Amino acid sequence: MIKERLDALRKLMKKNKLDAYIIPGTDPHQSEYVPALWQRRAWISGFNGSAGDVIVLRDKAGLWTDSRYFLQAEEQLKNSGIDLFKIGVTGVPDMIQFLKNNLEKGRVVSIDPKLHSHQEVSKMQAELQSRGITVKALEDNLVDAIWEDRPSLPDAPLFVWEDKYAGESVESKLDRIRQKMQEENVFAHVLTMLDTIAWTFNLRSSDVDYNPVFISYAIITQDNALLFVNKKKINRKVKKHLKGLAKFYDYDDFRKHLLKIAKRKHKIWLDGNTVNHWIVNLIQKKCRVFFKESPVVMFKAIKNETELQGFKNCHIRDGVAMVKFLHWLEKSVPEEGVTEITAAEKLESFRAEQDLYRGPSFETISAYGEHGAIVHYTSSPQTDVELKEEGIYLIDSGGQYLDGTTDITRTVALGEPTEEQKDRFTRVLKGHIDLAITSFPRGTQGIQLDTIARKPLWDIGLNYGHGTGHGVGAFLGVHEGPQGISYYRGLGVALEVGMICSNEPGFYKAGEYGMRIETLVNIIKDSKKSSDEDFEFYTFETATLCPIDLKLVNKDLLSEEEIAYLNDYHERVYETLLPFIKDKDLQNWLEQATKAI
Repeated sequence: MIKERLDALRKLMKKNKLDAYIIPGTDPHQSEYVPALWQRRAWISGFNGSAGDVIVLRDKAGLWTDSRYFLQAEEQLKNSGIDLFKIGVTGVPDMIQFLKNNLEKGRVVSIDPKLHSHQEVSKMQAELQSRGITVKALEDNLVDAIWEDRPSLPDAPLFVWEDKYAGESVESKLDRIRQKMQEENVFAHVLTMLDTIAWTFNLRSSDVDYNPVFISYAIITQDNALLFVNKKKINRKVKKHLKGLAKFYDYDDFRKHLLKIAKRKHKIWLDGNTVNHWIVNLIQKKCRVFFKESPVVMFKAIKNETELQGFKNCHIRDGVAMVKFLHWLEKSVPEEGVTEITAAEKLESFRAEQDLYRGPSFETISAYGEHGAIVHYTSSPQTDVELKEEGIYLIDSGGQYLDGTTDITRTVALGEPTEEQKDRFTRVLKGHIDLAITSFPRGTQGIQLDTIARKPLWDIGLNYGHGTGHGVGAFLGVHEGPQGISYYRGLGVALEVGMICSNEPGFYKAGEYGMRIETLVNIIKDSKKSSDEDFEFYTFETATLCPIDLKLVNKDLLSEEEIAYLNDYHERVYETLLPFIKDKDLQNWLEQATKAI
């Protein structure tokens, strides 16, 4: 099937006199998770990871993805005619180098300008044109032309995210944005990222799986706000919510209204990191374009007190669901019949019992044994296996609640763990704790802290191939920028009070097991170490409440400080969750799971 699709695409390429066609995994809004109608890379390649891009030449094709997806991509690309290129591996060419290596002078590379950031296209053009290779933008997407039964634009209704959860009105948010616009002397600011639009207008929907956002553009001027969205999604309550604050237009009207503003020679603010090339190409010769990160990105990242309280509250309910699940797992695996898929479904049922729950925040990673070594493994009917009373089980999951977003990973020994497994898990735990208790001066970036979580594994020559932490939204994306605790995510961004991040070191032994410990933390001022304004220090406050499997812990590897943290954390888990647990058997299980070591 994949080979037939590639053949059909190559026929179109030949007809349009194209030598290469790039199919990124994103959409016109540079989303990590994209709506079904824009999942072109997955359709053409069969690879459905959240990160990856494809290049199709006349005689070969390749997919580029990062280490989280190496094993998954190898499996899904088998017999597809698409080669895997592992990003970051020594000797593996990046996409630009691949094109240089395979195309002669005079050849043509084509892109859909809506699917690439302007920054990305500018770099691509500069590098390829120096070799005599042309980059041609085609607005009519070639994959769409051959994709029969392609899904249509989603029409699920918008709904208002109430101020009691948002903590700030739309009017106040628009005022803050316009203040920044005045400081930069711009007439209009264009929002293209779906989460920035949802945040600004306190609206949510379900156009993208697991992400409560909606397909839209927005233009904010000094005296008006224009929201471009499928009009079928708008109801009376939403109209009332934005009455006097914003005007609604159809999604396809965005081009017309943007050109109208541009032709008046107004100065327009675009986020150079994320705006697609199509938008820039549309207006850059008609008006003054100002490139700078949108102020909404940082406004959204730094949560207000209401959002932070909701973040803490939803983690209590999520903790109850997780404890019920882990208790059920321990009892049910010996009875046989529990599989990766049925375990994930059971966890979902426990979350669905909780107040304000709206659905998962991403597809649950329910991974047993060797599947755990696939960092972003997805269980399917073809790969699903039964859980036995042996080996390691990893469950990475999360929930979308009206008052917040959760993301948690726990690793469980289903039988007696080996000494190696206990050693590796304890080193992951050491890194997790060492990061959780660290204190750092204002201005510190996540890349400076990433090493802390890796050090116990580095000590014995081991590592993990993903970042240690990502930002998280408030009833928004489970992956949110600009911050991160990583060697590749959030570079140049200082961690600020009010930001939320994950803390998730791990270890993966291909073909055998994977282990990861993940909690969500928010950044607070460290009052004990902040002597004055010149030396203000920050630290982390952990919101996730769920026991860590003590069967996997080698106490001898932990320092006294690490042991104290683990015991204190488990005491807090027990005392916080116990009032919400009525079942006596579950109470006893929680007491044992959180006992001091």
